[in-house]
Amino acid sequence: MRYEDVINQRVANVPPSGIRKFFDIVRQMPDAISLGVGEPDFVTPWAIRDAAIQSIEEGRTQYTSNWGLESLREKIAAYLRMRCHVTYSPKDEVLVTVGASEGIDLALRALVCPGDEVLIPEPSYVSYAPCVTFAGGTAVPVITRAEDEFALTPDALRAALTPRTKALILPYPNNPTGGVMTRAQLQELARVLDDTGVIVISDEIYSELVYGGHEHTAFASIEGMRERTITLNGFSKAFAMTGWRVGYACAPRELLSPMFKIHQFTMLCASIQGQVAADRALGRAFETGFEDVRTMVRSYDRRRRLMVTALNDMGLTCFEPRGAFYVFPSIASTGLTSEEFCTRLLEEKQVACVPGTAFGASGEGHVRCSYATSIEKLNEALGRIRAFVESLDCGANVNRG
Repeated sequence: MRYEDVINQRVANVPPSGIRKFFDIVRQMPDAISLGVGEPDFVTPWAIRDAAIQSIEEGRTQYTSNWGLESLREKIAAYLRMRCHVTYSPKDEVLVTVGASEGIDLALRALVCPGDEVLIPEPSYVSYAPCVTFAGGTAVPVITRAEDEFALTPDALRAALTPRTKALILPYPNNPTGGVMTRAQLQELARVLDDTGVIVISDEIYSELVYGGHEHTAFASIEGMRERTITLNGFSKAFAMTGWRVGYACAPRELLSPMFKIHQFTMLCASIQGQVAADRALGRAFETGFEDVRTMVRSYDRRRRLMVTALNDMGLTCFEPRGAFYVFPSIASTGLTSEEFCTRLLEEKQVACVPGTAFGASGEGHVRCSYATSIEKLNEALGRIRAFVESLDCGANVNRG
């Protein structure tokens, strides 16, 4: 059998994840330090784990409603009112998903028809463009620049719009750049979209991880934007719950209903233990004033400042990220491509970063480094990166202070 004749070419033509390639190599290198995968190094707080354990002991092992646990949906709606100033009905405007990643897939499959275009600010998360392709649409990169702190500008958005534009993915705080967008900047984008029928898929998974006095603004909270926005979020990043796979999608019922239909026939529901844990995570956050989240943010902020200072000092120009847990330094001074830099750094110094090109062609000349690891490992990794840079011809440019 010629398997290439039976595999969907849309799927076959999508390259594998550029993040996982380096992660898989690192797993075979016991002395390597990974700055590659975007996962909190914190363990899910005990009170959350205990709630899931108790649910198992009580025999809660059945399906939930396709929408998700009612108590969890009510807490999600309360969270969005409190933290994001957006109101959704927990009955039919909040859908619990298997991570925010399922929400991306559901939104695109519910919206996109062959020939439709989806605008994606680039550099961007590796899953967006493939999911657009899987849905039968065309992913259109909209380039963001370091000099704009990787924010999507109104001019760039306006220039990318065509009669075929169906949706805009708005991924802020941003992975991989750490860029954020202020309320004023989002209002400018809203004015560009006012006279269009474009739907906005706002991926806000890093909404709690913002620094330097910045506050996250939910795009649906901008005047006139709730009716055209699908808000995606989840528990992976802010609550250190990546492996639990619980996210949510919120939107006007007319937009959420077709997403629910796909979810109902494919995923059915997120695991009940994950939902119980997520329910407890929000309940505990309400009780403690989000103390667990604030503790993690303070730790990330310290690491963020450490990495930005060190990378700039060694000649790898790095703008100050204001969100998520990534830095996106330029490696142009080394004369290496992003792929060459990351491959050699891993082989010669056993430090794993991700080539900027994993996040789109415009990521060339940059690498992504996650600071979701301990200060001790970060200091060791930064020392190895400095030694690597000094070993190159550009080493003379390094500030040896």
